[in-house]
Amino acid sequence: MMGEKRPYKARKPGGGRKKLKPEYDAGKNLKEQMESAVALYDSEMSLQAIGDALNLNPIKVRKLLITAGVYESDVAEKVKNIFEEYRETQDYKTSILSTANTLQLSKASVTSYLPYKKGVYFPSTAEKEKISVGAERQRRYRAMKRWRNDSTEENFWDVVVSYAGVKFKTYSGLSFSYEVRKGRNGEYTKELWIDRRVKSKSLAWSSIILALGNIKGEMVDRPKALGDIRGVTYIYGMFYRFGLIDVPDEVKEKMKNQTNELIL
Repeated sequence: MMGEKRPYKARKPGGGRKKLKPEYDAGKNLKEQMESAVALYDSEMSLQAIGDALNLNPIKVRKLLITAGVYESDVAEKVKNIFEEYRETQDYKTSILSTANTLQLSKASVTSYLPYKKGVYFPSTAEKEKISVGAERQRRYRAMKRWRNDSTEENFWDVVVSYAGVKFKTYSGLSFSYEVRKGRNGEYTKELWIDRRVKSKSLAWSSIILALGNIKGEMVDRPKALGDIRGVTYIYGMFYRFGLIDVPDEVKEKMKNQTNELIL
Protein backbone atom coordinates (compact mmCIF):
# COMPACT_ATOMS: atom_id res chain seq x y z
CA MET A 1 0.00 0.00 0.00
CA MET A 2 1.06 3.58 -0.67
CA GLY A 3 2.71 5.27 2.27
CA GLU A 4 3.18 2.03 4.19
CA LYS A 5 6.57 1.80 5.86
CA ARG A 6 8.75 -1.18 5.17
CA PRO A 7 9.72 -3.13 8.29
CA TYR A 8 13.11 -2.21 9.72
CA LYS A 9 15.84 -4.63 8.76
CA ALA A 10 18.89 -4.66 11.00
CA ARG A 11 22.17 -4.02 9.19
CA LYS A 12 24.65 -6.85 9.27
CA PRO A 13 27.99 -6.18 10.94
CA GLY A 14 30.47 -4.97 8.35
CA GLY A 15 27.69 -4.03 5.99
CA GLY A 16 27.48 -0.93 3.84
CA ARG A 17 28.63 -0.18 0.32
CA LYS A 18 31.38 -2.49 -0.85
CA LYS A 19 34.58 -1.03 -2.20
CA LEU A 20 34.81 -1.08 -5.96
CA LYS A 21 38.37 -2.33 -5.70
CA PRO A 22 38.71 -4.11 -2.35
CA GLU A 23 42.19 -5.33 -3.31
CA TYR A 24 43.48 -1.80 -3.96
CA ASP A 25 46.29 -0.75 -1.61
CA ALA A 26 47.13 2.95 -1.98
CA GLY A 27 50.48 2.60 -0.20
CA LYS A 28 51.50 -0.41 -2.27
CA ASN A 29 50.37 1.28 -5.49
CA LEU A 30 52.34 4.44 -4.64
CA LYS A 31 55.42 2.36 -3.84
CA GLU A 32 55.24 0.54 -7.19
CA GLN A 33 54.80 3.81 -9.10
CA MET A 34 57.69 5.37 -7.22
CA GLU A 35 60.08 2.49 -7.86
CA SER A 36 59.17 2.49 -11.55
CA ALA A 37 59.72 6.26 -11.75
CA VAL A 38 63.09 5.99 -9.97
CA ALA A 39 64.25 3.22 -12.33
CA LEU A 40 63.42 5.34 -15.38
CA TYR A 41 64.90 8.48 -13.82
CA ASP A 42 68.05 6.50 -13.13
CA SER A 43 68.33 5.97 -16.90
CA GLU A 44 68.22 9.77 -17.35
CA MET A 45 64.72 10.01 -18.82
CA SER A 46 62.94 13.37 -18.50
CA LEU A 47 59.92 13.87 -16.24
CA GLN A 48 57.68 14.11 -19.30
CA ALA A 49 59.09 10.91 -20.80
CA ILE A 50 58.67 9.07 -17.49
CA GLY A 51 55.10 10.38 -17.25
CA ASP A 52 54.34 9.14 -20.74
CA ALA A 53 55.84 5.72 -19.98
CA LEU A 54 53.88 5.30 -16.72
CA ASN A 55 50.73 7.15 -17.84
CA LEU A 56 51.22 9.72 -15.09
CA ASN A 57 51.26 13.50 -14.95
CA PRO A 58 54.89 14.81 -14.95
CA ILE A 59 54.11 16.76 -11.75
CA LYS A 60 53.13 13.52 -10.01
CA VAL A 61 56.32 11.92 -11.35
CA ARG A 62 58.34 14.72 -9.77
CA LYS A 63 56.52 14.30 -6.45
CA LEU A 64 57.22 10.55 -6.53
CA LEU A 65 60.92 11.20 -7.15
CA ILE A 66 61.00 13.79 -4.35
CA THR A 67 59.35 11.26 -2.03
CA ALA A 68 62.06 8.73 -2.98
CA GLY A 69 64.71 11.35 -2.23
CA VAL A 70 66.33 11.28 -5.68
CA TYR A 71 65.05 14.49 -7.32
CA GLU A 72 66.86 17.80 -6.93
CA SER A 73 66.29 21.34 -8.12
CA ASP A 74 66.78 24.83 -6.68
CA VAL A 75 63.03 25.31 -6.26
CA ALA A 76 62.56 21.91 -4.60
CA GLU A 77 65.41 22.68 -2.19
CA LYS A 78 63.96 26.11 -1.29
CA VAL A 79 60.48 24.71 -0.73
CA LYS A 80 61.84 21.88 1.42
CA ASN A 81 64.01 24.14 3.59
CA ILE A 82 61.41 26.86 4.15
CA PHE A 83 58.60 24.35 4.74
CA GLU A 84 60.69 22.51 7.35
CA GLU A 85 61.45 25.80 9.13
CA TYR A 86 57.74 26.62 9.40
CA ARG A 87 56.93 23.06 10.53
CA GLU A 88 58.94 23.67 13.69
CA THR A 89 56.23 26.06 14.90
CA GLN A 90 53.18 25.45 12.65
CA ASP A 91 50.94 22.55 11.65
CA TYR A 92 51.22 20.92 8.23
CA LYS A 93 48.54 22.94 6.38
CA THR A 94 49.60 26.29 7.85
CA SER A 95 53.22 25.56 6.95
CA ILE A 96 52.21 25.01 3.32
CA LEU A 97 50.39 28.36 3.25
CA SER A 98 53.30 30.16 4.92
CA THR A 99 55.76 28.61 2.45
CA ALA A 100 53.55 29.62 -0.47
CA ASN A 101 53.40 33.22 0.77
CA THR A 102 57.15 33.39 1.38
CA LEU A 103 58.09 32.05 -2.06
CA GLN A 104 55.18 33.68 -3.90
CA LEU A 105 53.98 30.30 -5.13
CA SER A 106 50.52 28.78 -5.20
CA LYS A 107 49.53 26.32 -2.49
CA ALA A 108 49.27 23.58 -5.14
CA SER A 109 52.76 24.35 -6.39
CA VAL A 110 54.27 24.10 -2.90
CA THR A 111 52.46 20.80 -2.30
CA SER A 112 53.80 19.42 -5.57
CA TYR A 113 57.38 19.97 -4.35
CA LEU A 114 56.82 18.14 -1.05
CA PRO A 115 56.97 14.36 -0.54
CA TYR A 116 53.76 12.41 -0.11
CA LYS A 117 52.55 12.77 3.45
CA LYS A 118 50.63 9.49 3.40
CA GLY A 119 51.42 6.14 1.84
CA VAL A 120 55.04 5.32 1.19
CA TYR A 121 57.38 8.04 2.43
CA PHE A 122 61.17 7.70 2.21
CA PRO A 123 63.11 10.54 3.82
CA SER A 124 66.89 10.68 3.42
CA THR A 125 67.32 8.46 6.47
CA ALA A 126 64.73 5.82 5.52
CA GLU A 127 65.37 2.21 6.45
CA LYS A 128 67.22 0.36 3.69
CA GLU A 129 64.65 -2.43 3.35
CA LYS A 130 61.98 0.12 2.41
CA ILE A 131 63.67 1.60 -0.60
CA SER A 132 64.76 0.07 -3.90
CA VAL A 133 68.41 -0.59 -4.69
CA GLY A 134 68.20 1.84 -7.61
CA ALA A 135 66.83 4.58 -5.37
CA GLU A 136 69.57 3.90 -2.80
CA ARG A 137 72.26 4.25 -5.44
CA GLN A 138 70.74 7.48 -6.73
CA ARG A 139 70.48 8.86 -3.22
CA ARG A 140 74.14 8.15 -2.50
CA TYR A 141 75.22 9.65 -5.82
CA ARG A 142 73.22 12.83 -5.25
CA ALA A 143 74.38 13.18 -1.65
CA MET A 144 77.99 13.00 -2.83
CA LYS A 145 77.30 15.43 -5.66
CA ARG A 146 75.77 17.89 -3.17
CA TRP A 147 78.84 17.66 -0.94
CA ARG A 148 81.28 18.10 -3.83
CA ASN A 149 79.41 21.24 -4.91
CA ASP A 150 79.20 22.58 -1.35
CA SER A 151 81.74 20.90 0.96
CA THR A 152 80.08 21.61 4.28
CA GLU A 153 80.21 19.28 7.27
CA GLU A 154 76.42 18.96 7.14
CA ASN A 155 76.50 17.81 3.51
CA PHE A 156 79.23 15.28 4.28
CA TRP A 157 77.10 13.91 7.12
CA ASP A 158 74.34 13.33 4.55
CA VAL A 159 76.84 11.32 2.48
CA VAL A 160 77.76 9.19 5.48
CA VAL A 161 74.09 8.60 6.37
CA SER A 162 73.27 7.60 2.78
CA TYR A 163 75.88 4.81 2.99
CA ALA A 164 74.55 3.34 6.26
CA GLY A 165 74.01 -0.41 5.84
CA VAL A 166 76.32 -0.68 2.82
CA LYS A 167 79.12 -3.22 3.06
CA PHE A 168 82.71 -1.93 3.12
CA LYS A 169 86.10 -3.60 3.51
CA THR A 170 89.04 -2.61 5.65
CA TYR A 171 92.66 -2.28 4.54
CA SER A 172 93.16 -5.99 5.32
CA GLY A 173 89.98 -7.05 3.50
CA LEU A 174 87.63 -7.58 6.46
CA SER A 175 83.98 -6.79 5.71
CA PHE A 176 82.03 -4.34 7.84
CA SER A 177 79.09 -1.97 7.69
CA TYR A 178 77.75 0.70 10.01
CA GLU A 179 74.49 2.14 11.18
CA VAL A 180 73.43 5.50 12.54
CA ARG A 181 71.07 5.59 15.47
CA LYS A 182 68.61 8.07 16.88
CA GLY A 183 68.83 9.57 20.32
CA ARG A 184 65.97 10.20 22.74
CA ASN A 185 65.12 13.45 20.97
CA GLY A 186 64.51 11.60 17.71
CA GLU A 187 67.57 13.13 16.04
CA TYR A 188 70.44 11.08 14.66
CA THR A 189 73.47 10.98 16.94
CA LYS A 190 76.76 11.95 15.32
CA GLU A 191 78.13 8.49 15.88
CA LEU A 192 78.52 5.42 13.67
CA TRP A 193 78.11 1.89 14.98
CA ILE A 194 80.38 -0.65 13.30
CA ASP A 195 78.77 -4.09 13.16
CA ARG A 196 81.72 -6.27 12.11
CA ARG A 197 81.65 -7.93 15.50
CA VAL A 198 78.86 -9.20 17.72
CA LYS A 199 79.33 -6.19 19.98
CA SER A 200 79.20 -3.07 17.85
CA LYS A 201 82.02 -0.54 18.12
CA SER A 202 81.25 3.15 17.88
CA LEU A 203 83.05 5.51 15.54
CA ALA A 204 82.94 9.19 16.47
CA TRP A 205 81.92 11.75 13.85
CA SER A 206 84.78 13.98 15.00
CA SER A 207 87.25 11.22 14.02
CA ILE A 208 85.79 11.05 10.51
CA ILE A 209 86.03 14.82 10.07
CA LEU A 210 89.60 14.80 11.37
CA ALA A 211 90.58 12.09 8.87
CA LEU A 212 88.82 13.98 6.07
CA GLY A 213 90.97 17.02 6.76
CA ASN A 214 94.10 14.87 6.66
CA ILE A 215 93.67 13.79 3.03
CA LYS A 216 96.74 15.33 1.36
CA GLY A 217 96.55 13.67 -2.03
CA GLU A 218 94.54 11.19 -4.06
CA MET A 219 96.75 8.18 -3.21
CA VAL A 220 96.67 7.11 0.44
CA ASP A 221 98.82 4.01 0.91
CA ARG A 222 97.68 2.99 4.40
CA PRO A 223 95.11 3.95 7.08
CA LYS A 224 97.65 5.63 9.40
CA ALA A 225 98.38 8.13 6.59
CA LEU A 226 95.01 9.66 7.53
CA GLY A 227 96.24 10.19 11.08
CA ASP A 228 96.61 8.36 14.35
CA ILE A 229 92.85 8.23 14.82
CA ARG A 230 90.69 5.68 16.63
CA GLY A 231 88.82 3.59 14.05
CA VAL A 232 90.89 4.88 11.12
CA THR A 233 90.99 1.42 9.52
CA TYR A 234 87.22 1.69 9.03
CA ILE A 235 87.41 5.29 7.86
CA TYR A 236 90.01 4.26 5.27
CA GLY A 237 87.60 1.70 3.78
CA MET A 238 84.75 4.21 3.80
CA PHE A 239 86.76 6.94 2.08
CA TYR A 240 87.89 4.52 -0.62
CA ARG A 241 84.32 3.50 -1.37
CA PHE A 242 83.20 7.13 -1.28
CA GLY A 243 85.76 7.82 -4.02
CA LEU A 244 87.69 10.31 -1.87
CA ILE A 245 90.99 8.43 -1.98
CA ASP A 246 92.83 5.92 -4.14
CA VAL A 247 94.72 2.96 -2.67
CA PRO A 248 97.65 0.80 -3.86
CA ASP A 249 96.88 -2.09 -6.24
CA GLU A 250 97.62 -4.76 -3.64
CA VAL A 251 95.13 -3.10 -1.27
CA LYS A 252 92.52 -2.88 -4.03
CA GLU A 253 92.88 -6.63 -4.44
CA LYS A 254 91.95 -7.13 -0.78
CA MET A 255 89.08 -4.66 -1.00
CA LYS A 256 87.73 -5.78 -4.37
CA ASN A 257 84.03 -6.51 -4.91
CA GLN A 258 82.99 -4.20 -2.09
CA THR A 259 81.37 -1.79 -4.53
CA ASN A 260 78.72 -4.38 -5.40
CA GLU A 261 77.95 -5.63 -1.92
CA LEU A 262 74.90 -4.24 -0.15
CA ILE A 263 73.33 -5.27 3.12
CA LEU A 264 69.62 -5.27 2.36
